[in-house]
Amino acid sequence: MDTPTFLAHLQTHDTPLTLPRGGTLRWDDADLHRAAHAAGPEHYALLALAPGALPWQRARVLLQTLAASQAGLDDATRDTLARLARVLTLALPPAHVITVLLALRRLRANHKHTTRTVLRFVLEHPDADALIAARRPALLDCFEHALGKTAARGCARRIEDGDTASDYLRRRLLRFLAVPAAAPARVQALYAAPPAGAPSGTATGPARALPDEPALTLDTARDQPPTVTATNRGDIAATLVHLYRGGPAEDLYAALGRYVDDAARAYPRFAGTVALVFDASASMRGYGEREWAVLSQAAALRMLLSRVCDRLEVVEVGGDERAPRGATDLATGVLDALGGGPDLVAVVSDGYENRFPGDLARVAATLPRAGATTPVVFCHALFTAADDLTLRRPAPSLPQRGFWHQDDFTTLLPWMFAHCPAGRPWLRAALHDRLDALDRQAADLTTTLAA
Repeated sequence: MDTPTFLAHLQTHDTPLTLPRGGTLRWDDADLHRAAHAAGPEHYALLALAPGALPWQRARVLLQTLAASQAGLDDATRDTLARLARVLTLALPPAHVITVLLALRRLRANHKHTTRTVLRFVLEHPDADALIAARRPALLDCFEHALGKTAARGCARRIEDGDTASDYLRRRLLRFLAVPAAAPARVQALYAAPPAGAPSGTATGPARALPDEPALTLDTARDQPPTVTATNRGDIAATLVHLYRGGPAEDLYAALGRYVDDAARAYPRFAGTVALVFDASASMRGYGEREWAVLSQAAALRMLLSRVCDRLEVVEVGGDERAPRGATDLATGVLDALGGGPDLVAVVSDGYENRFPGDLARVAATLPRAGATTPVVFCHALFTAADDLTLRRPAPSLPQRGFWHQDDFTTLLPWMFAHCPAGRPWLRAALHDRLDALDRQAADLTTTLAA
């Protein structure tokens, strides 16, 4: 799998899954998802938790994971996939999940892991009562597909007759659930006939709106400041700006260390070498209200990488961090960085290549022909996400991603490290850590339901 390309696809391709009545599932990137799953089911599924992945892409990963057989997978991988499915069914908008479950029915996919996930969503989702009230026929179809129509209706009859824990019910239904006590009332609601004249989507009364908010939050929305300044781009960069402007050094350095340590704790260690080509030219300093803004954000990334990477080799071009001066020679910086044999070369620059314009592009084009295999990525230091980069793409052939705020590091680091073999275990560890934290939250929701 080309992880960086697939990761970018998850973060940019926002076409919904559609399931026309009586038609086939419309899934415009199905081949890409199937190929990525075939390359490694666990790695593929974990990428759905990458920060910035879009809801409809996460829904696709859920669909592919539930539709595929798990024959031949070890117990640890199956456990990871089960936990991830539980997290995604809670972290996606309910309408997305219902589309996925109906698609599984249309595809006739009914493995045991599929059955467990479907039943837990229908009967144990924190908003299950509201979901059944709003989409009863659809959820009834999903329920009967998961268990088989005969077994599902057999369970419903027994529950209607007062059975809550017979051997039949345990074998056919309750063994799949985490909170069996919640099932009987919701099974009855699924099979309750709507009153005469009531809309077909209701159980016992007027149609209700489908809850649209996920029960579990994956990505926290960033509050965009009405006006971007040099000091509202994250704590690390803001502290650096105050230092560059001559603030009280002792207090600021102490605060800076705390902020960097706090940020670094969110990431596992990268057991490799990153060579950072750091642009410290005059354009990075800026002027007026923007003075130090871009350079401070680039320096914040440098400091974070120094905490995360086992080895960080910095090649400064155009001056140094505290005394930006002169023109930018990125091409020579890249060649110097490659000389140390790192796992990854990351160029951090505002994109103004004003010493030998076009030189970086020529070097980038020559590297593969020269036998260089070390990946080189370009990290665009921006003032805001809306910066005009028309004249600031010195090597269009290099993988590129912009950043302007400290929060951008959560997507920038996975993208960077995904480009090199040494980054694969880092990415796996980071996503497993995220899954563990989200799974604990999901368990808390289940515990609340049980109470």
